[in-house]
Amino acid sequence: MTSLVDLSNPARLHEKQEKLFSVLRGLERVMVAYSGGADSAYLAWAAHQVLGGNALAITADSASLPESHKRDAESFVWQFGIPHDYIATQEFDNPDYLKNDANRCFHCKDELFTTLEELGRQRGIQHIIYGVNADDLGDYRPGQNAAKLHQAKAPLVEAGLTKAEIRELSRMAGLPTWDRPASACLSSRIPYGTPVTIQNVKTVERGEEELKALGFRQFRVRHHGELVRLEIAKDEMAKALTPEMALRFTAIFRELGFQYVTLDLEGYRQGAMNEVLNLRK
Repeated sequence: MTSLVDLSNPARLHEKQEKLFSVLRGLERVMVAYSGGADSAYLAWAAHQVLGGNALAITADSASLPESHKRDAESFVWQFGIPHDYIATQEFDNPDYLKNDANRCFHCKDELFTTLEELGRQRGIQHIIYGVNADDLGDYRPGQNAAKLHQAKAPLVEAGLTKAEIRELSRMAGLPTWDRPASACLSSRIPYGTPVTIQNVKTVERGEEELKALGFRQFRVRHHGELVRLEIAKDEMAKALTPEMALRFTAIFRELGFQYVTLDLEGYRQGAMNEVLNLRK
């Protein structure tokens, strides 16, 4: 974890950002795997600062990307004049992805980087960069194995930047993404072993849009077949734990087809679906 001292030391943060700029400068031309989240947005901004038109942000257009995230991603690149394009990815055509085992994320990122490589060949761009940060290295993220397979580069890691530092540098640069809640693809809401379908991820998307409309900011809708499990950030839990909100949740999620509507009393935490995995060697 980043200490408060690190975040209150602008010189140290500037040094790390300069290291990032140096790494990017050495790549000359890049495609940024850009989802619109805080990390990839900061990386796309930094690449544009250093490389200008030689940095192209690419968003994978897939059923697992919420429409609201696409709108946010488009708004950001328009605001900062960052060249941007979409590519269609076909992970939902891959049976290994659909079966949703612990390697689902590998198959998703393998599809992404394969498609980016082809685009790079067409446009004469050799390097793919993506927004993994130093904190991510300690989590279970099989997508990083796909990145290594395709030689995608991780400049934020090379610069030693953590999530908190990226948020602070984004704030200092005036990026609206600096405090954007953590996000992940919609398929991550489906438990391992339950097949991923376009239908169930779109059901999750509709549920999460409803929670956002109720004023919640950090949450997940976890799809367990006929049961839905709602994770709400602990600092928002008091708002969720009222009889009135229970009625709203029940009405929303019954309408979406769930028989049982539950609120997880542990609250929101990143990677909750990984808790069932035995990751010990």
